[in-house]
Formats: sequence, C-alpha cells, structure tokens
Amino acid sequence: MADLDSVLACLDLNLDRSVERLQDLLRIPSISTDPAYAADCRRAAEWLTGDLEAIGFAARVAETAGHAMVVAHRKGPEGSPHVLFYGHYDVQPVDPLNLWDADPFDPKVVTMPDGTRRITGRGSADDKGQLMTFVEACRAFIAETGGLPCSVTIFLEGEEESGSPSLLPFLDANKAELTADVALICDTNMWDRETPAISTGLRGLVGEEITIRAASMDLHSGYFGGAAANPIRVLAKILADLHDDDGRVTLPGFYDGVPDLPEDVRRVWNELPFSQGEFLGSVGLSVPAGEKGRSVLEQTWSRPTAEVNGIEGGYTGKGFKTVIAAEAHAKVSFRLVFDQDPAKIRESFRAFVTERLPADCTVEFHEHGGSPAIQLPFDSPVLTTAREALSDEWPKPAVMIGMGGSIPVVGEFKRRLGMPSLLIGFGLGDDRIHSPNEKYEMSSFAKGQRSWARVLAALGEKGTG
Repeated sequence: MADLDSVLACLDLNLDRSVERLQDLLRIPSISTDPAYAADCRRAAEWLTGDLEAIGFAARVAETAGHAMVVAHRKGPEGSPHVLFYGHYDVQPVDPLNLWDADPFDPKVVTMPDGTRRITGRGSADDKGQLMTFVEACRAFIAETGGLPCSVTIFLEGEEESGSPSLLPFLDANKAELTADVALICDTNMWDRETPAISTGLRGLVGEEITIRAASMDLHSGYFGGAAANPIRVLAKILADLHDDDGRVTLPGFYDGVPDLPEDVRRVWNELPFSQGEFLGSVGLSVPAGEKGRSVLEQTWSRPTAEVNGIEGGYTGKGFKTVIAAEAHAKVSFRLVFDQDPAKIRESFRAFVTERLPADCTVEFHEHGGSPAIQLPFDSPVLTTAREALSDEWPKPAVMIGMGGSIPVVGEFKRRLGMPSLLIGFGLGDDRIHSPNEKYEMSSFAKGQRSWARVLAALGEKGTG
C-alpha cells in the first residue's frame, strides 16, 4: 500500500507533464484509412516506441503489410501475473473540417464554465488519451518503485479505425509473444462521469443475405396476379415469422446456451441511473420492442436478437409500376450472447427459410461474417479484483455492464490466444469520438491513470486466477 500511495502521488504531481506528452502524441495526424497519412502513422508508432523505451520497456516498431504495430515488454516480479494491454494509436478522419471549433491536431486544454477541464483534439478519447492513461501508470510505478507489480506487454495497433487488416496475421505470427494471463483493453466508456464500468460481455454477430426467386422475369400484376408466386410476399411472411407475439426469436435452438441473467447482476443493472424513456426518446421512440418482461438494459446487453437490416424487391423508383418481382432480397443480422454458436444459428436460419418456401420458389444465401459473443464470468476472480480496485478510486463503486456491439480484437484474443479480456475505459458518452470536436475529460485522464495504477497493484497482489 505504501508503494501504491507513492505511485498515486507521483501521478498527481506530474499530471501537467503527462498532459503535455499526450498533446505531443495528439499533434501527430495518424489517420490510418488515408494513404496520405501513412508517414504520420509511422511517426506515431515511433513516438510511442521511444516513449516506452524511455521508461524502461523493451519496445519495438513491428512491421506489418500495413501500418506498424508497437510491441513492448517489461518483466515483473518472479511469479507475478502477466497482463497484455491493448490500445490503438490510429485515429478517424476529421471531415467535415468546418464543424471543428479549432484545428483537430492542435490539442488544447479548455476550462469549461463549471470549472471542469477537458483535452480537445482528434484521438483525445479514441484512443490516444485512453492508452496513455495506462502508459502513465506504468511510468509512475517504474519511477517510484523501480519496476512494475506485474509482467506487462503493451500492444498498440495502427489500423483499428480502418478495419484491422493486419491484426489477425500479426496475432497468428506472434502468438507466443503476445499471449498473457489476461488482456486489458482501454477503449470503452464509464457508466457516467463518477461511476467506472467494466464491460463484461460483447455480443457476437451472424450476418446473412437472402434472395428468394420465383418467375423467370418480372410479371404484369394484372395478367399474373393471384396465379404467380410473389417473392416479396413470401419473403415478408418468412421475416415476420422470425418473432412471436412476445418478441422472442422463433428459430429452433436459438436460445441454446443463453442462461438467465444472475439475479444479483439484474439487481445491479436495475439500480443503475438509467431512463428507458430518455434512451428511446432520444431517437423518437417510446415503447421497448424486444422480449416482453425484459428491461431495456437486458434486451441490449444480455439477450440475443434477430433484426432485418434491409429489404429490396420489385419497383422502388418514383411513381408506380404494377409488377410482380421475379426476386426479393433481405439482409438479416443476429446478435449473439453467452455461448450461442454462430454456425448453428446460421444453419437454423437457413433451414427456417428453406422450410417455408412454397412451390416455384428458390432461395440463395450469402454469408456476411459470424463471430461468437464474449462473456467474462460474472464471478471471475480477475473481475472482482479489478472492480474493487476501480471502486477505491472513483466516487461511486464500479459497475459491470454489457455492450450491445462488438470489439473484434476481444474475440480474437480469446479464440487465437486463449486469453480473456477486461474492458476498462474512461470515456464518456459525450466525448464526440469519430465526430468533430472530440474531447477527453481531464478527470478521465487523471483518474484513469490512478485507476490503472490501482488495478496493476491489485493484480500483482491477488493474481488473475
């Protein structure tokens, strides 16, 4: 505890210098999707490598077919846990530039009317500010104690904002070097500005495109109406059959591997300051449309879904055309939770559609990816350790939340490296990531550093098992 106290004091004392370092990194326009910024992406990788070397990591710029990775290692005490920290140094494009209040690559510290401060600039929250909270925690530990409480590998990607084309080959080629006891990922949000959060689950995904065909050509609805099969009507009926009147998905076996939410977790979620009305009202809605008897947070965090993302067929131009289309198309996605098997869901969906085809109709399927959900056990020791450490830092105890979307690298760490992930981020919902005027609250940056120091100390003391 004495060591941790000195580390926390060091972080507080050197906050201004850590902000200056972050601003230096933010000035580098590392836009990975635009080839015009390739040299800047390289410069950001080299800047981070140099900074990590300066504090005692063995660091290198690791080449890929695209933008480089940064990989760094620092050994901890004998027998201590080994953690891998993941972040990304690339950023989103800044368009439309005219909507920015200032140059997106000229970061500032702005004091707001209420006295709070924020760091502005592209990448301040996603993800340069976030990743530097961890680097600064390591810097303070090494400065105050001469080492780290755990063995730490830092892995920083340069293509996260452009689809990560080099990630999977790099993970496969460097599996032994990157595998650790647990991955730490700082690319998520807090619940609110006083309540830290650990994201315990990410929903998986199955995407399918279907085409139903009938006649060999589009037909005149007066000549053939009533006698000819209409693919649009057939498709609409099949899609409508995907849900029952209670909002449950009707695919056979769809809920295999989906347990009920533990009662203690449901209780915590129900106690969160969350307004169903505000959540839906913000997009012009008012009534939850998912499974009856489930809260909105359950529906979006811990329940699987089937959604129709697009339908096309027949004449869709201006005016009117009396036609029976020869074919109809739909795009359908399934969000998966817990232990649902993407392959079985896809197989069940295809059988569901095929069994409902009437005479003279055929169907063609086109796959659009599939990945399982990621779920950290709610009673995981490493989750408990991290939650307690975060709760010691913030005004309110840390909460365990779900995420309706996906972070692909989390699944790949599990599948390819056999490694669970702790998703702990300090962003806020109004940080305007991917938008003009991105910002990162000073409280997020300062207390994020202190939070990682506490988490590292706790993991070093209690382990990850």
